[in-house]
Amino acid sequence: MRIRYLLFLNISLVFMLLVSLSGHVGAHRFAPSLLKIIEISEYTYNVVWKTPTEATSNVPLLPTWPAECDVQNEKPVVHEGTGTISSWVINCKQPGAGGLIGQELGVTGLAENQASAIVMLSMNDGRHYQGLVNAESPRFSVPAQPDKPSVMTEYSKLGAEHIWEGPDHLMFVFGLLLLVGGGSRLLWTITAFTLGHSATLALITLGFFTYPVPLIEFAIALSIFLLALELAKKAQGIRKESLPRRYPWSFAGGFGLLHGMGFAGALAEIGLPQGSVPLALLFFNIGIEVGQILFVVTVMTLSWLGSKALAAPSFGDRIALSQDRLVIIPVYSIGGLSAMWCIERGLEVLG
Repeated sequence: MRIRYLLFLNISLVFMLLVSLSGHVGAHRFAPSLLKIIEISEYTYNVVWKTPTEATSNVPLLPTWPAECDVQNEKPVVHEGTGTISSWVINCKQPGAGGLIGQELGVTGLAENQASAIVMLSMNDGRHYQGLVNAESPRFSVPAQPDKPSVMTEYSKLGAEHIWEGPDHLMFVFGLLLLVGGGSRLLWTITAFTLGHSATLALITLGFFTYPVPLIEFAIALSIFLLALELAKKAQGIRKESLPRRYPWSFAGGFGLLHGMGFAGALAEIGLPQGSVPLALLFFNIGIEVGQILFVVTVMTLSWLGSKALAAPSFGDRIALSQDRLVIIPVYSIGGLSAMWCIERGLEVLG
């Protein structure tokens, strides 16, 4: 039984560490910035730069294009949600016969902000180019032809980044771990959650329906709070099994639909490449699943290793905590944070 106690304690400590490393415990925000350039006439482009208002450095994130391009118009900066939008109209006849084709686009300040950015270029003839820039590769060289393998790689990375930078989604998955434990029940529960959020992510991204973002963000926080209530009942030894405890896959699948709407909101911020929408959607979702699986494996592996270490004779005799007191740590953590998110997001809905 002592191993079991230690497992609960270690899981909670690992999760709290992961949440603290996320940098904040508020609503997840769109991770990378977006530099979107659309050709509006020969050699003339509309440039839109979206970047989070919240910065991690005094060095600003700024887009770059060939120095020979002339800025013909600059619009006022607009604040939208948690982001800032800047836009320009530029003429790039001087860089070469192909305009921006074969030229370099990029973003400065990525290393200082530990950030990444998506660069998207759409041409009048239907060609679409995109690349991911970061501290190691701050510039994107526009190729002669679009590269579909890069769409697969980049959107997979974006999906994985988003799930790891969204503490609310990770907390829900963590709560499911505590609710069902391991084995086949965990497999079916995580699979149901995956099917739920994959369905709404695809439907919303493909334009089948829309939704009020603040209300869904509140509902996501509420789903975590309801999960915390179920965990509290379990910790208190209440034997009467509710629907979530008896059929956790139905609970996970239903609320997975809500979390998929949250993922769709992030993908809408990033944008999808014309001509490769299904491919980008598929690999963004694959990235989410890879990130989710890595989180589950990481928590369970570290918990197992930590429990083995703490259960050694030199440590075991020093630990005299009861199971109830140990379980209360993750339950209170999930309940407290989700309650705070419910209040914050509820005020946004009312405001």
